[in-house]
Amino acid sequence: MAGKRSGARKKRSQQAESTPQLRSEPPLSLERIIATAVDLLDTHGVDGLTMRRLADRLGSGVMSLYWHVDNKERVFDLALDAVLAFREPAPRGEALDWRADVVHMLEDWRASMLRHPWSASLLPRRTLGPNILNRLELLSRTLSKAGVIEANMNVAIWSLWNYVMGATITRASFDRSIDDLAAAQQALTRLSAHYPTIESTRLLLDSDWDGVFRKGLDFLLDGLAPKT
Repeated sequence: MAGKRSGARKKRSQQAESTPQLRSEPPLSLERIIATAVDLLDTHGVDGLTMRRLADRLGSGVMSLYWHVDNKERVFDLALDAVLAFREPAPRGEALDWRADVVHMLEDWRASMLRHPWSASLLPRRTLGPNILNRLELLSRTLSKAGVIEANMNVAIWSLWNYVMGATITRASFDRSIDDLAAAQQALTRLSAHYPTIESTRLLLDSDWDGVFRKGLDFLLDGLAPKT
């Protein structure tokens, strides 16, 4: 009998050694759900995020997600707000410069959305979360200190919003190759009698997206600057 028990223990030990150990997933949390949702959105876009796919990626059941989020719409809101967290600039030694502060805010906003291109198309359709509201509040306070009066504040904010959103969506969706752009410019050159100005500036070959964004922003801020 003792020999049989010893043999059985040995057999179970051998089976355990030959059976691959399952990797245990970290505990499900709201933070993991949001981070995984952002990853799915980056990979598959807005249409690729489903609760089933999210649960599978997390290694959990779909119903377990509902202990943390009410529905997929809430996941969208949380993922969007997560990628729009503002990165404060490094402390500066010189006197405060409202234009430099505004430029940093808007360049950071654009960069955040370009890292996650789905965010630019999703933002106008979602509930504004604390991160984007904090951005708008900080932007408003900075413009107010610069001398933008309350009667003009909404116009200023929406003008800057429209500029950042338009620039981001255009850059994120403009995926033509250099060869395609060159061919388009050549076609424009053949039609230069009809389009002389944009042909002479070689508009279709200008791919300095960051430089164009910054200079265009300077044009806007020139109009917002207090008149002396």
